[in-house]
Amino acid sequence: MNHWPFCALGLCLMATAAVAEGSGASPDGAALEARFRQMTKDVAWREVDTREIGFPTFHPQGMTAVGDRFFLSSVEVVDRKADKGVGHLFEMSRQGALLRETTLGEGAVYHPGGIDFDGKRIWVPMAEYRPDSASIVYTVDPETLQSREVFRFKDHLGAISHFPDKNILVAASWGSRRFYRWKTVESGGEWTVPDPEHPDRVPNGSHYVDYQDVQRIPGTPWLLCSGLQSYSVEQSRVAAMKLGGIDMVHVEQLLVHHQTPVPLRPAVGPAWTQNPFYVELSESGLRFFFVPEDGKSSIHVFEVELGKG
Repeated sequence: MNHWPFCALGLCLMATAAVAEGSGASPDGAALEARFRQMTKDVAWREVDTREIGFPTFHPQGMTAVGDRFFLSSVEVVDRKADKGVGHLFEMSRQGALLRETTLGEGAVYHPGGIDFDGKRIWVPMAEYRPDSASIVYTVDPETLQSREVFRFKDHLGAISHFPDKNILVAASWGSRRFYRWKTVESGGEWTVPDPEHPDRVPNGSHYVDYQDVQRIPGTPWLLCSGLQSYSVEQSRVAAMKLGGIDMVHVEQLLVHHQTPVPLRPAVGPAWTQNPFYVELSESGLRFFFVPEDGKSSIHVFEVELGKG
C-alpha cells in the first residue's frame, strides 16, 4: 500500500551465523531473535548491494523467502474507483530475475498484503483497496504455485503470518491498528481456520509506524513487523519525514517487546520499509532486504554487524 500500508514478509533463516545466504539450511530462530534484540538506534546499517528487479513490479506489498527464492506480492491497479485491479504473486531469484508468477483474488478483492512462509505454504491476504473492507485469505504451494482459499473475513487484512507449531494465525488490519488472531488446525495436509468469524481482536499499542509486512521467527513466539509513517508540520513547506521501523511482537500476548528504527532516506525517495522486507542471519549479524520502489524496483540489501547472540 502507499499510505497506510502494511508490512509483509515470511521468514526462512539460515541455520548458523556462518551459513552462507541461500544455502537452504534449516532455520535458527533463536539466533535471529537474539540478534534482533541487539538492534538499537545506534547500530550501523551498511548497504552492501542493490539488485535491479528485471520485471515490472507494479506496487509491491510483501516479501518472503523459500530457500534461495524470493516471493513478492504486488497490486496492479487498473481503475481504483471502479474497484478493478490484479493481485500478483511473483517468484524471483535473489538477484531479481522473474521465475514464475500467479494471480490471486476476485473482483474488488485484488489487493495483496504482507505475506509469510510457514515452512510449507505461503499465506497471502487479499483485500478490497480500502480500509474496513473485506478480505480473502489464501495459502500458496511454493513448488506448484497452486492456491487454496482458506477463509473470508469482514475487514481489510494487510499482513498475515502463520505459526504452525503454535496453531496460531496472526494478521494486522489496514493501518495495523488492530491485531487479529485465529486458531488453526491441520487436516489432510492443509491448514484450516475452524472459526474465521470470531478471532481474538487486540488493539495495537504501538503507533509510531503502520506495519507493512510481517515475518515470523521460526520456533519462537515472535513476529517481526516492518512499517513506516510520514511526519510533517502543518502549513510548513518542509518535506515530511518518512520514518521506518521494525517491531518484534509476541504473538500470544500481541504486544510489542522490542523496536528498532531503520535509516532515513531523502524526502524524494520512499522509506526503506515502504512495504516488502525480509531479514535473515548473516555471518556477523543480520541481513535485511527491502523493495521500496514501485514499477521499476530494486532489492536493497543491508547488513548490520552484531554480536553472536
